[in-house]
Amino acid sequence: MSNLLTGVIAGAVIALVPAVPSGSGTSLRLTLAHPDRAASGSRAVTLRCEPPGGGHPEAARACLELAGSGGEFAHPADGRMCAAVHAPVIARADGRWRGKTVRFRAEYGNDCAMRSRTGVLFAF
Repeated sequence: MSNLLTGVIAGAVIALVPAVPSGSGTSLRLTLAHPDRAASGSRAVTLRCEPPGGGHPEAARACLELAGSGGEFAHPADGRMCAAVHAPVIARADGRWRGKTVRFRAEYGNDCAMRSRTGVLFAF
């Protein structure tokens, strides 16, 4: 009887895990460029979702925020106070989100202004 119960429980757990169709994953190359910086002002990471991973330091949270916005990379500012320091940053995303090819590019006045609009997506 315990083997039957174990099989039923294992089947229930498997049924709760949503299937991700092949080709529907998320893999994005995220790039930050600081054109006014003299030394190497460019960084890049890969963000993968379903399951979260890649080189992004907060991949799970970035994937959650991206899913919550329906795949939109920028949103209205979150209300944080940012210094009026001019230190331009260019944020780019290229790749696939849930199987769909996406491209994003935006320039912000500084890192704080960028993060107020993009959450943790470009926080690396």
